[in-house]
Amino acid sequence: MDIWNQLLQGFVTAGTPVNLLWAFVGCALGTAVGVLPGIGPATAVAMLLPITTKVDATASMIFFAGIYYGAMYGGSTTSILLNTPGETASMVTAMEGNKMAKSGRAGAALATSAIGSFVAGTIATIIVTLFAPVVAEFAVKLGPPEYFCLMLLAFTTVSAVLGQSTVRGLTALFIGLAAGLIGMDQITGQARYTGNVPELLDGVEIVLVAVGLFAVSEALHAVLFEGKVKESENQMSRVTMTKSDWRRSIPAWIRGTAIGAPFGCIPAGGTEIPTFLSYATEKKLAKGEHQAEFGTKGAIEGVAGPEAANNATVTTALIPLLTLGIPVSNTTAILLGAFQNYGIQPGPQLFSSSSALVWALIASLYIGNVMLLVLNLPLVGLWVKLLKVPKAQLYAGILIFATVGTYGMRQSAFDLLLLYGIGVLGLLMRRFSFPTAPVIVGMILGPLAEAQLRNAMSIGEGSAMIFLQRPMSLTLLVIVVAVLVLPRVAKAMSKRSVKTLA
Repeated sequence: MDIWNQLLQGFVTAGTPVNLLWAFVGCALGTAVGVLPGIGPATAVAMLLPITTKVDATASMIFFAGIYYGAMYGGSTTSILLNTPGETASMVTAMEGNKMAKSGRAGAALATSAIGSFVAGTIATIIVTLFAPVVAEFAVKLGPPEYFCLMLLAFTTVSAVLGQSTVRGLTALFIGLAAGLIGMDQITGQARYTGNVPELLDGVEIVLVAVGLFAVSEALHAVLFEGKVKESENQMSRVTMTKSDWRRSIPAWIRGTAIGAPFGCIPAGGTEIPTFLSYATEKKLAKGEHQAEFGTKGAIEGVAGPEAANNATVTTALIPLLTLGIPVSNTTAILLGAFQNYGIQPGPQLFSSSSALVWALIASLYIGNVMLLVLNLPLVGLWVKLLKVPKAQLYAGILIFATVGTYGMRQSAFDLLLLYGIGVLGLLMRRFSFPTAPVIVGMILGPLAEAQLRNAMSIGEGSAMIFLQRPMSLTLLVIVVAVLVLPRVAKAMSKRSVKTLA
């Protein structure tokens, strides 16, 4: 009962006019940040840190939290309408959402994205409220062997499910893993695969690769290979969702939330694994004509599930930050810096030493979710008008945004050359039916998996048996083998049964 009293007091604090204004500005700014490719919530929060030093600590944290989860809402907009993810977390949304837009269902895609984000964010906030210490305590028990096996599962699932074949998926994954090795070795500090190019010492920016593979290649493909757009394409039939859309979306929202919420508590988890796993789950569970929509007309489950997983992960990522002082993403790392700017150290004592601030922050999550729903749903019709912009101007605008956003990250001309080189690679992959998403997964998780593998081998004194000796890592390895073997066994058995009947 004490939790509810503290939460109620948090609502009283967060509900003051000043704090509500900061929450609203944060949500609106976060949505804009999510829409624009190349910026991201981490950059936005970092840029605004100096401005808020004179602001009350509670108001400042509410403001930054608004930017943090607002960006997850906004990132889906350009992913769906223009196939241009504003954030790497929105890449999966682009795969089905953009196809829905091209089939005249942009309104439904944006609606399921906004409502799914609200549902997942609210459920995840309840989890933060009730189970923060318990869930964080479980997550901290996982060691390097479990984390490596978890990433191995992500690699396997993404490669097996995305793309026309496992071989193509694995090829794309290895391209990403190779790109992820470029830069300084995390442990020894040795430069690797940089070709004596100073700009590559820090590695390749993941946002640059995402924008190149999706936005630039999309624009190049439209110019070089797509003829005159049919009038039926990109026409929005309705903004609201049909009964069928609701029936298909609600289970996907629940499953996405269930997949995403635990990942927010895991250091080095990120939003990429749960969104891809959610997409893979929805694709596997879809049947008949709904399954045929994946990769063709666009399946609404492929938008609803990953968007819910994305927002659930982002919200529960506050659990390890608040209870353990462990940031699990770039943005939460900067939020940790924001706390420290005010002399506040997140950790086990935070709920007692700064109780009023913490509960006001948690209460602001509930308020912010409602604000974002109110902000985004009425604007669906406005966003869809982007589709009426003539193709030439639209793709020119995409290239301008991609170029400016990429240059703004490091003010490097080399990054622009890399951006368009990656865009050409994305164009070739698209022409020869290689999936691009595994490249991003390999780049993001490759270095993390390498570090966890090396740490696990150190724990096992050089023996790989460490992965079989721990129950959790062994369970994950069994699941990896099942993902690779079971579909092939089932396919072989079905062929054999067909031959027997013939």
